[in-house]
Amino acid sequence: MTLRVVRREAGGDADLGAGLHPVLRRAYLGRGVRSAADLDTSLGRLAPVGTLEGVGAAVDLLLAHRAGGRILVVGDFDADGATSTALMMRALTAWKFPVDFLVPNRFQFGYGLTPEIVRLAASRAPTLIVTVDNGISSAAGVAEARRLGMEVLITDHHLPAAVLPPARVIVNPNLPGSRFPSRALAGVGVAFYVLAALKRRLEESGLSPPGAPGVAEYLDLVALGTVADLVPLDANNRVLVCQGLKRIRAGRCAAGIRALLSLADRRLESVTSADLAFAVAPRLNAAGRLDDMTIGIQCLLAESGAQALAARLDELNRERRAIEAKMQLTALAAVRVLRDPDLRDPRRSAVCLFDESWHQGVVGLVASRIKERLRRPVVAFALAADGRLRGSARSVPGVHIRDVLAGLDARHPELIDRFGGHAMAAGLTLERSRLDLFARLFDEAVASGADARTLADAVETDGELDVGEIALETAYALRAGGPWGQAFPEPCFDGVFIIRSARVVGERHLKMWVEASLGRTFDAIAFNFIEEQSSFTLPQGPHRLVYRLDVNEYQGERRLQLLVDHLLPA
Repeated sequence: MTLRVVRREAGGDADLGAGLHPVLRRAYLGRGVRSAADLDTSLGRLAPVGTLEGVGAAVDLLLAHRAGGRILVVGDFDADGATSTALMMRALTAWKFPVDFLVPNRFQFGYGLTPEIVRLAASRAPTLIVTVDNGISSAAGVAEARRLGMEVLITDHHLPAAVLPPARVIVNPNLPGSRFPSRALAGVGVAFYVLAALKRRLEESGLSPPGAPGVAEYLDLVALGTVADLVPLDANNRVLVCQGLKRIRAGRCAAGIRALLSLADRRLESVTSADLAFAVAPRLNAAGRLDDMTIGIQCLLAESGAQALAARLDELNRERRAIEAKMQLTALAAVRVLRDPDLRDPRRSAVCLFDESWHQGVVGLVASRIKERLRRPVVAFALAADGRLRGSARSVPGVHIRDVLAGLDARHPELIDRFGGHAMAAGLTLERSRLDLFARLFDEAVASGADARTLADAVETDGELDVGEIALETAYALRAGGPWGQAFPEPCFDGVFIIRSARVVGERHLKMWVEASLGRTFDAIAFNFIEEQSSFTLPQGPHRLVYRLDVNEYQGERRLQLLVDHLLPA
């Protein structure tokens, strides 16, 4: 498959203030930034706390259980759920609320506030269950909690079903009729807003413990969870992430985050959103994928012993990578014919994959990798202990994957047992006997919607750089111009270079020296570029590179490096 390079339109000029590097200015314009105010990431730019519907009622409910009650936070087994749980635990504990947490083991209980996890929770005798990053699709679990005499506060960001759970209070920016300006909040962002409203009430009523920290003290957790969950970095989320990164760089962050960054050889004072996404989040997520996210939450909560917990997460992540590599080989073999431009069926709009040996904690990563290869929505399934299939879906721009599943469920009510998610990622469960039917109907549903092929086969860039702009100064300017992330992507560029030398490093990475005009040569690397060395030929001569500028730090020396995302014909 040959990708098409589409260059972003920068639009008309705008007043972005003086002193911006010209390449950074172009990047901002290409992302819809139109004024210097759009670049203000101070806390004062956050959408007001009281504008998120339900936070006032949530505060009332929490205060009602502060004296004589017991609060149990029920989280999720990914990084957003872990940071949300740690955020609730840190803040409520500091503010003298009786609180504990429980996170479902994905292999025993599956996702969300299920009746089974509610019955386990009941053994701890809570008076109030607070969900974070889950609960909006847990009608049966909420009903079970009410039957057992427990109230429920749902804080979630996933899209709701047609019928809402019978919880006492629901806080979710994606509820029908919500006017909150940032529907893109992650679960940890929703929890942050609830806690911000709670702290304000405590202070106004004189109930805040002397010297109690403000909610802004925990923005390191909010930044990590927001970046890890790949939610769009709209203006509100950019503020949350930017402020969290400032705290981390200043060393004012959880000991567990410091330990995970150290294990990944990242320097605290220069950490970026990409470091959170690609160094910290995978290690944290590994606990929920292979073991129990309790380890990850404990790491984020630890005042001492965080290094040992982080080392365990790093070990789990190495194990996860080994499992994923084997699964990817199977998946790539299955879809190889679809990537052959001579053999690929042009009608294929979406792909479903299943192998009995696959690990259900890792299928989401496989779906993501294959989606990147095929540029199509992908669902990867694994066999669960109950004999059903649990799938993770990953999508491409232009295909709202949760809406596709909702449409399928409406037209074929017996097809999917349960599902949930958002635009780019979703999870689902179905009977094994329905896999073939689901695969066909899923493909048809994607094909009947947006033209996924037109969108997916294009890669957007910020255009071509002059050879003088390919410089360390530009790389530093772009790094400082973040945070970059989902829907506010890190600037990338395209141009024709001559590959003067190339070699394989680390089995799967391609290390190159490339020449631009005027004889200037640059160090370049394409990570995870090689699928099978036996069939790989080292590239040489002219190629169009799609690349990003990076500062490579080695033995105290900082040099420019091109991070190559795509190698295309010149």
